[in-house]
Amino acid sequence: MYEQLKLDNQLCFRLYTAARLIAGAYNPYFEKLGITYPQYLVLMVLWEHDHQPVNDIAKRLHLETNTVTPLLQRMEKAGLIERKRGEKDTRQRIVSLTPIACTMQEQAKNIPAELGKEIIKYVPAEELTAIIPTLDKLIEGLKQTS
Repeated sequence: MYEQLKLDNQLCFRLYTAARLIAGAYNPYFEKLGITYPQYLVLMVLWEHDHQPVNDIAKRLHLETNTVTPLLQRMEKAGLIERKRGEKDTRQRIVSLTPIACTMQEQAKNIPAELGKEIIKYVPAEELTAIIPTLDKLIEGLKQTS
């Protein structure tokens, strides 16, 4: 067996597993709101800055537009967002929050702190905060190569 092919020697497996488990830990909170983790990410982007083009949302989430569009379509059907043609460029679709999604922001405001309480049972907050710049460098570097 090659050492480099052992699962325990893979950084990517650890990152994937941690991301999957953290996303899963959100589920009880999202079930109350009737949303999914990807929808929560879109809502966070729009809560920061409403009325954004689909392309900007996709860039912010480090996703392709063709991945984000079906997600936005489902969110529109659920009454969370509206998509309208851009005024300057009618090919562009501008995404805006509905009153329902604006109300959700108030309901969701404590989710990060609640989840944080769970996570710091296993890893101190300082250690988690310390890895953020490293992960940001990794993300930026990998974006350059793709």
